[in-house]
Amino acid sequence: MELIREEFGKSTKGEKVFLYKLRNDNGITVNLTNYGAIITSIETPDKKGKFDNVVLGFSSLSDYLSKEYLDNCPYFGCVAGRYANRIAKGKFTLDGKEYTLAVNNGPNHLHGGITGFDKVLWAPHKIEKPDIIGVELKYRSVHMEEGYPGNLDVTVIYTLNHKNEFGIEYKAETDHPTVVNLTNHIYFNLTGKQENILHHNLKLHTGRCTETDETLIPTGKINEVTGTPFDFTEERELGSKIKELKDGYDLNFVLDSDGKKLKKAAVLSEESTGRTLEVLTTEPGIQLYTGYYIPNIKGKNGEQFGQYAGVALETQHYPDSPNHPDFPSTELRPGGPFHSKTVYRFGTK
Repeated sequence: MELIREEFGKSTKGEKVFLYKLRNDNGITVNLTNYGAIITSIETPDKKGKFDNVVLGFSSLSDYLSKEYLDNCPYFGCVAGRYANRIAKGKFTLDGKEYTLAVNNGPNHLHGGITGFDKVLWAPHKIEKPDIIGVELKYRSVHMEEGYPGNLDVTVIYTLNHKNEFGIEYKAETDHPTVVNLTNHIYFNLTGKQENILHHNLKLHTGRCTETDETLIPTGKINEVTGTPFDFTEERELGSKIKELKDGYDLNFVLDSDGKKLKKAAVLSEESTGRTLEVLTTEPGIQLYTGYYIPNIKGKNGEQFGQYAGVALETQHYPDSPNHPDFPSTELRPGGPFHSKTVYRFGTK
């Protein structure tokens, strides 16, 4: 097991930013930075033992800070928060008081607003144990930051073990009632060559999804997926029915979760390389996003990104939950810690 820290550049405020390289004894490598808690690359072997980067990202901090990237903001590999996904019209009511958030995605609030957790500097601390390595990242989101009430102390723990499992653990505490929904926005492309992901195979361990309106806000209804393009209860190619959808897949699927035990949510695989990715989570939902709006920009090794360059499997609570009392609650109150865990298990077949 190996954990290396390097300087990655400086923030717009002149603060030092670091890159952490995690490598297990099987050669799997995860690179991450404390800017935005971003996963910049994950290298895994294919069925012939060839290692490639299987996520979308950049090799320099300046690319994440560039106007081209920020104007399009595809959220490569970052932690999204304080509230991941959408909140309708940027408004919610908590304990009888209405809060107004930034509207940054059509008529709605997305991924925490203009300056979400993806654009802040986190305080890092290395984790080094015989069977696991990682980085613990901490951030304090102050009261009314981006319109959210309460000082929120957030911890994200990234770990890599000998079983080729990359773990993400989220913890949060508040001093005032608030809402919290955290996820990581990694885009996967198991080809390692940045071909599009339409020939990737996906199986979801659920047959239900949240119905949405034309702006991707849930209506409150939970739909069965049988007989629709959203049915991934049996493994099939992502591109097999994608032409039936205007902008590809961007939908929350409902998982059977008690919020405590890790349960299988999804399996992604790619036939030519034999790479597989299993997703386990304690979360009640998983957002499937096939990257229709990924901009045409150059990636880590000069790869050309663009539409369908990667697929995100974002474990989460449902979008717009603060405005839907019947959905699993995203409210967090003083003394009631937020805790969530997701594991990405890499393999070959």
